[in-house]
Amino acid sequence: MKKERLDKVLASQGTLTRRQVRELTDRGLVILNGAPCRRCDTKIDIENDRITVQGETIQLRQFVYIMLNKPVGVVSATRDDCRKTVLDLLPEALRRRGLFPAGRLDKDTTGMMIITDDGQLSHRILSPKNHVPKTYLVTVDRTLDPSLVAAFAEGVKIDGGERCMPAALEILGEKQACVVLRQGMYHQIKRMFAAFGYEVTALTRTAMGALQLDPELAPGECRLLTPEEVVRLQCREP
Repeated sequence: MKKERLDKVLASQGTLTRRQVRELTDRGLVILNGAPCRRCDTKIDIENDRITVQGETIQLRQFVYIMLNKPVGVVSATRDDCRKTVLDLLPEALRRRGLFPAGRLDKDTTGMMIITDDGQLSHRILSPKNHVPKTYLVTVDRTLDPSLVAAFAEGVKIDGGERCMPAALEILGEKQACVVLRQGMYHQIKRMFAAFGYEVTALTRTAMGALQLDPELAPGECRLLTPEEVVRLQCREP
C-alpha cells in the first residue's frame, strides 16, 4: 500500500492539526512501531504501522466518515460561491482533502448527511441496485388519509408518468408520517405526496441503512462515525 506522511495521516484522523503533530514529534511523544518518531514527514503504512501519541494508541483510518445533522438553508455541495455548504459546517479538525457529501438533501431539507472521502462506500449506499433504505420524517399541509399507506406500498405514479418503487409509509400523527425509500429520485418524497394533493412543509432524513441520526447532534453539528456505524450505514434493512 502507498505510504503517506505521518503528520498528514494523523491530522486526517480528526483530533490533531499538522502543527500539533510536528510539535509532538519534536518532543518525542509520537511512538511509531515501538520507537520514538522525531520526523513528522516520516512515511507510514496506514494499514500496518502502529502509532501511539502521548501514550494513546491511534487507530488509523484510511477514510473518514462523518455524520452531519444538516440544518435548513445549507446546500449539499463541496463548494458554492453564494451559499454555505455542508463542508463549511465541518470543524477544522475534521476537514481533509477529498471530502464530499454522500448523497444530497434539498436546501430546505434537514437531517442526516454522510460526509466522506470514500467513493466506493458512497457508491454502495447510493446505488439504486443496492436499495439501501433512507428514512424520512415528513410533515404535510393537511390531514393524512390512511389509504396512503397502501398507495405508497404499491408504488406511487408521480408527475411525468414514472412509477416509484414501493415505499413504506407509517402515519405518526394528523399531518406527520415516516417514509422509508429505497431509491433516490429528484424531490421524490415531495412529488409522491403531491400526486395525492399534499404539500410537504417539512422534511428530515432520520436514518440511512440501519444507522440512525444521532439525537445528540444539534442542527449544524457533526461527528465521526465508529467502524460499527459504518457497517450499519450499508445495511439494506432499516
